[in-house]
Amino acid sequence: MSHRPLPGRRSVLRGSLAASAALTLPAGLGAAPAFARSGRPEAGWGVQTGDVTSDSGLVWVRADRPARMIVETSATESFRAPRRWHGPLLGAGTDFTGTTRLHGLPSGEQIHYRVLLADPDDPRRTGEPVTGTFRTVSRRRRDGVRFLWSGDLAGQGWGINPDLGGYRIYDAMARLDPDFFLCSGDNIYADGPISETQALPGGGTWRNVTTEEKAKVAETLAEYRGNFRYNLLDANLRAFNAQVPSVVQWDDHEVRNNWYPGEVIATTDTRYTEKSVDVLAARARRAFSEYFPLPTLRPGAREGRVYRVLRQGPLLDVFVLDMRTYRNANSPDDQTTDPQGILGREQLEWLKRELARSRAVWKVIAADMPIGLVVPDATEGRPNFEAVAQGDPGAPLGRELQIAELLRFVKHRRITGTLWLTADVHHTSAQHYHPSRAAFTDFEPFWEFVSGPLNAGAFPASPLDGTFGPERVFVKAPTASNVSPAGGYQFFGEVDIDGGSGELTVRLREQDGSVLFSRTLQPGRVGQ
Repeated sequence: MSHRPLPGRRSVLRGSLAASAALTLPAGLGAAPAFARSGRPEAGWGVQTGDVTSDSGLVWVRADRPARMIVETSATESFRAPRRWHGPLLGAGTDFTGTTRLHGLPSGEQIHYRVLLADPDDPRRTGEPVTGTFRTVSRRRRDGVRFLWSGDLAGQGWGINPDLGGYRIYDAMARLDPDFFLCSGDNIYADGPISETQALPGGGTWRNVTTEEKAKVAETLAEYRGNFRYNLLDANLRAFNAQVPSVVQWDDHEVRNNWYPGEVIATTDTRYTEKSVDVLAARARRAFSEYFPLPTLRPGAREGRVYRVLRQGPLLDVFVLDMRTYRNANSPDDQTTDPQGILGREQLEWLKRELARSRAVWKVIAADMPIGLVVPDATEGRPNFEAVAQGDPGAPLGRELQIAELLRFVKHRRITGTLWLTADVHHTSAQHYHPSRAAFTDFEPFWEFVSGPLNAGAFPASPLDGTFGPERVFVKAPTASNVSPAGGYQFFGEVDIDGGSGELTVRLREQDGSVLFSRTLQPGRVGQ
């Protein structure tokens, strides 16, 4: 595969980190980080790009005060004769965040950019520029595609630990220099407060960087925004964002554990004064849209949704699902009819339509929850289920009915090259689904690969549901629950599509980047 090296990466990251120096970690962990304010706007939270295409991309920044966002792009890091883009005025209404859409970019090229923040009253007064780089999608098949995926960041009280160097997994991912990173949900844990210290099993103490907004569960818009800002305190994440474009989806912890539309929080849960989950979800969605560059959630965007398809050249389309917003209530999930399911009817029909019209060699279905792994919902002690499977190995029931409909559609329309990627369950595994092992047989074989967490508690492997005939080909998971990141079991995955043969290789990797499992799939097949 002919990925070109990243030019001047060290100098790019130096520029990004220098501009981020205004973020100072507290000497005492009880104090919140502070800005070193000056007379000019600063961009101490770094930069990031999202949903990059063959000729466009979104650039994100956050200012420390009202400012006009300006982006300059260049083919080289010298920024000779840069192209200038005038972005939005950043103010309190968006928590001083904003995105600028770059368009008309050359395909398959390295783009260097820098963001300047100008004083709204005096455009000549600008802060120190923050630099970044990304590759546009190549229209040439021979260039291949390579991306990473994972999820689950700062969960179970395991936050930024300065003793361990923070979120070190992002440095390992950056060294692979992927075309983009797919975050499969749980970008924050809004329901997981971060305390200064946490006891480690077997003795010892985990230390966290803390902030005021992370001291309790998030309920207000300000608290949700603070959860997203918290992760940007990590230098590894900011450097990664400056180098690698993101494709972001959400799951439950962006709002609250195991949430579903219409849910009302029990009066016994005294952590929450706001009991309407719909109210919390609206606030969380707004903060989510402010802190990630998503074209479908930008102010004025017609779609106003998280699910979307990203076309990554002739080799790959990525179908980003939202398995949270349109689902029915968590339940025993054993009903014999279920038109709403976990996707909702409109999203399911969209997915079928887009899969049928895709001409890409590979169709990656980016799911924020697994298909055949049983994920219980133990909230308030109810025997409900959170994902698709409910542990009954027989004919499809509940949300499985919708997945069966989709799998049947893929088979009968002879849609080739589909595979599923997900996170959520805090271990890594590879499942192969085959009708010869299944109760429901009207589908072609497919693979589901699981990765994560990025920096959260690790948990034992989830049991499998036999409805679609899964076989666990590989798994790495602890035997104990909530193993801290200091104990290992932090994972990410890699997808590498060769431009010559069209073969797709999945690698499941550990926190340091070492490969645990690898599987190569052949192009042009309905089932694998």
